[in-house]
Amino acid sequence: MGAGEFAHLNGSLIEHLLSTTQLLRKWQARTVLCDAGLYHAAYGTAGFDEKMLSLAQRNDVAMLIGKEAETIVYLYCSCDRDFTFSRLGTSNEIQFKDRFTANTFNLSQQQAENFCELTVANELELVIASDQFRQQHGQGLKQLFNKMKRWLSPYAIDAYEREL
Repeated sequence: MGAGEFAHLNGSLIEHLLSTTQLLRKWQARTVLCDAGLYHAAYGTAGFDEKMLSLAQRNDVAMLIGKEAETIVYLYCSCDRDFTFSRLGTSNEIQFKDRFTANTFNLSQQQAENFCELTVANELELVIASDQFRQQHGQGLKQLFNKMKRWLSPYAIDAYEREL
Protein backbone atom coordinates (compact mmCIF):
# COMPACT_ATOMS: atom_id res chain seq x y z
CA MET A 1 0.00 0.00 0.00
CA GLY A 2 2.93 2.34 0.35
CA ALA A 3 2.27 3.19 4.00
CA GLY A 4 5.98 3.55 4.67
CA GLU A 5 6.04 6.54 2.33
CA PHE A 6 3.72 8.55 4.59
CA ALA A 7 4.99 10.50 7.58
CA HIS A 8 3.06 10.15 10.81
CA LEU A 9 3.27 11.75 14.25
CA ASN A 10 6.44 9.98 15.42
CA GLY A 11 7.79 8.34 12.30
CA SER A 12 6.39 6.50 9.36
CA LEU A 13 2.78 5.52 9.03
CA ILE A 14 3.74 1.86 8.71
CA GLU A 15 5.33 1.98 12.19
CA HIS A 16 2.09 3.39 13.59
CA LEU A 17 -0.05 0.79 11.80
CA LEU A 18 2.15 -2.06 13.03
CA SER A 19 2.18 -0.75 16.61
CA THR A 20 -1.61 -0.28 16.61
CA THR A 21 -2.03 -3.86 15.40
CA GLN A 22 0.35 -5.11 18.09
CA LEU A 23 -1.79 -3.43 20.76
CA LEU A 24 -4.91 -5.12 19.40
CA ARG A 25 -3.15 -8.50 19.43
CA LYS A 26 -1.94 -7.89 22.99
CA TRP A 27 -5.56 -7.18 23.94
CA GLN A 28 -6.60 -10.50 22.35
CA ALA A 29 -8.80 -8.80 19.77
CA ARG A 30 -10.40 -10.96 17.10
CA THR A 31 -8.10 -11.67 14.14
CA VAL A 32 -10.36 -9.68 11.82
CA LEU A 33 -9.99 -6.58 14.01
CA CYS A 34 -6.20 -7.02 14.13
CA ASP A 35 -6.19 -7.27 10.32
CA ALA A 36 -8.25 -4.07 10.15
CA GLY A 37 -5.82 -2.40 12.54
CA LEU A 38 -3.00 -2.88 10.07
CA TYR A 39 -4.97 -1.01 7.38
CA HIS A 40 -7.00 1.37 9.53
CA ALA A 41 -5.83 4.52 7.70
CA ALA A 42 -6.13 3.12 4.16
CA TYR A 43 -8.74 5.64 3.02
CA GLY A 44 -7.56 8.47 5.26
CA THR A 45 -9.32 9.51 8.45
CA ALA A 46 -10.78 12.71 9.84
CA GLY A 47 -7.53 13.09 11.82
CA PHE A 48 -5.11 11.88 9.12
CA ASP A 49 -6.40 12.84 5.69
CA GLU A 50 -3.62 11.21 3.66
CA LYS A 51 -5.29 8.63 1.44
CA MET A 52 -3.16 5.65 0.46
CA LEU A 53 -6.04 4.17 -1.50
CA SER A 54 -9.19 5.52 -3.08
CA LEU A 55 -12.62 4.29 -2.10
CA ALA A 56 -12.85 2.78 -5.60
CA GLN A 57 -10.28 0.23 -4.39
CA ARG A 58 -12.43 -1.17 -1.58
CA ASN A 59 -12.88 -4.51 -3.36
CA ASP A 60 -9.12 -4.82 -3.79
CA VAL A 61 -8.59 -4.23 -0.08
CA ALA A 62 -11.35 -6.75 0.74
CA MET A 63 -9.62 -9.34 -1.43
CA LEU A 64 -6.38 -8.69 0.46
CA ILE A 65 -7.62 -8.65 4.08
CA GLY A 66 -11.15 -10.07 3.84
CA LYS A 67 -14.54 -8.40 3.52
CA GLU A 68 -15.23 -8.13 7.25
CA ALA A 69 -11.85 -6.52 7.99
CA GLU A 70 -12.28 -4.11 5.06
CA THR A 71 -15.72 -3.15 6.36
CA ILE A 72 -14.14 -2.26 9.71
CA VAL A 73 -11.43 -0.24 7.92
CA TYR A 74 -14.04 1.66 5.92
CA LEU A 75 -16.12 2.36 9.02
CA TYR A 76 -13.10 3.66 10.89
CA CYS A 77 -11.89 5.83 8.00
CA SER A 78 -15.36 7.17 7.25
CA CYS A 79 -16.08 8.45 10.75
CA ASP A 80 -17.02 12.11 11.02
CA ARG A 81 -15.35 12.43 14.41
CA ASP A 82 -16.83 15.81 15.31
CA PHE A 83 -20.37 14.51 14.80
CA THR A 84 -19.88 11.01 16.19
CA PHE A 85 -17.70 11.77 19.20
CA SER A 86 -19.89 14.69 20.31
CA ARG A 87 -22.86 12.32 20.63
CA LEU A 88 -21.12 9.56 22.58
CA GLY A 89 -22.65 8.97 25.98
CA THR A 90 -25.98 10.56 25.08
CA SER A 91 -27.68 7.18 24.45
CA ASN A 92 -27.03 3.45 24.61
CA GLU A 93 -26.10 3.44 20.93
CA ILE A 94 -23.49 5.22 18.88
CA GLN A 95 -24.96 7.62 16.35
CA PHE A 96 -22.44 7.57 13.51
CA LYS A 97 -21.93 9.89 10.56
CA ASP A 98 -20.07 8.74 7.45
CA ARG A 99 -17.89 11.66 6.33
CA PHE A 100 -17.74 10.33 2.76
CA THR A 101 -21.51 10.03 2.21
CA ALA A 102 -22.92 12.22 5.04
CA ASN A 103 -25.24 9.32 5.98
CA THR A 104 -26.03 8.94 9.67
CA PHE A 105 -27.00 5.69 11.38
CA ASN A 106 -26.70 3.82 14.67
CA LEU A 107 -23.87 1.32 14.91
CA SER A 108 -24.72 -2.29 15.71
CA GLN A 109 -23.22 -3.75 18.88
CA GLN A 110 -20.42 -5.46 16.90
CA GLN A 111 -19.70 -2.32 14.84
CA ALA A 112 -19.55 -0.25 18.03
CA GLU A 113 -17.17 -2.70 19.70
CA ASN A 114 -14.88 -2.82 16.66
CA PHE A 115 -14.93 0.94 16.15
CA CYS A 116 -14.26 1.79 19.80
CA GLU A 117 -11.54 -0.83 20.30
CA LEU A 118 -9.74 0.34 17.15
CA THR A 119 -10.12 3.98 18.16
CA VAL A 120 -8.55 3.33 21.56
CA ALA A 121 -5.72 1.26 20.05
CA ASN A 122 -4.98 3.96 17.46
CA GLU A 123 -4.93 6.83 19.94
CA LEU A 124 -3.13 4.93 22.71
CA GLU A 125 -0.37 3.98 20.28
CA LEU A 126 0.20 7.72 19.78
CA VAL A 127 0.08 8.37 23.54
CA ILE A 128 2.64 5.63 24.21
CA ALA A 129 4.92 6.90 21.44
CA SER A 130 4.82 10.60 22.34
CA ASP A 131 4.87 12.35 25.71
CA GLN A 132 3.95 15.56 23.90
CA PHE A 133 0.86 13.91 22.39
CA ARG A 134 -0.05 12.54 25.83
CA GLN A 135 0.27 16.01 27.41
CA GLN A 136 -1.74 17.71 24.65
CA HIS A 137 -4.50 15.13 24.22
CA GLY A 138 -4.44 12.78 27.22
CA GLN A 139 -7.29 14.33 29.21
CA GLY A 140 -9.56 14.63 26.19
CA LEU A 141 -8.82 11.06 25.15
CA LYS A 142 -9.56 9.76 28.65
CA GLN A 143 -12.94 11.51 28.57
CA LEU A 144 -13.65 10.07 25.11
CA PHE A 145 -12.63 6.55 26.13
CA ASN A 146 -14.76 6.75 29.28
CA LYS A 147 -17.76 7.41 27.00
CA MET A 148 -16.79 4.36 24.92
CA LYS A 149 -16.24 2.10 27.93
CA ARG A 150 -19.37 -0.04 27.49
CA TRP A 151 -18.08 -1.17 24.07
CA LEU A 152 -14.45 -1.81 25.06
CA SER A 153 -12.71 -5.02 26.08
CA PRO A 154 -11.32 -5.25 29.62
CA TYR A 155 -7.84 -5.19 28.04
CA ALA A 156 -8.46 -1.85 26.30
CA ILE A 157 -9.96 -0.37 29.46
CA ASP A 158 -6.99 -1.49 31.53
CA ALA A 159 -4.56 -0.09 28.96
CA TYR A 160 -6.11 3.36 28.71
CA GLU A 161 -6.61 3.66 32.46
CA ARG A 162 -2.94 2.76 32.97
CA GLU A 163 -1.59 5.07 30.23
CA LEU A 164 -3.84 8.07 30.86
